[in-house]
Amino acid sequence: MQTINIHEAKTHLSRLVEEAAQGKAFIIAKAGKPMVMVSPLSAKDKKDEQKLGFMAGEISIPIDFDLLGASEILKLFEDKMS
Repeated sequence: MQTINIHEAKTHLSRLVEEAAQGKAFIIAKAGKPMVMVSPLSAKDKKDEQKLGFMAGEISIPIDFDLLGASEILKLFEDKMS
């Protein structure tokens, strides 16, 4: 992996970013000491993002879902009040 001085990296940033995007990662060093590594974002990173509606058509919710168990819940409250 190529190590580049920070001054050179600033001078050639556009070219270096293009190369990194194509898979050629590099390290930026300051006074010979490695500071950061520049590497491309992988396709896997983008694929892992959760997308809205990813389960569309695979599940269904009953129309009365908010009433499910209502009678049992009401009975629990009524029992406590007795």
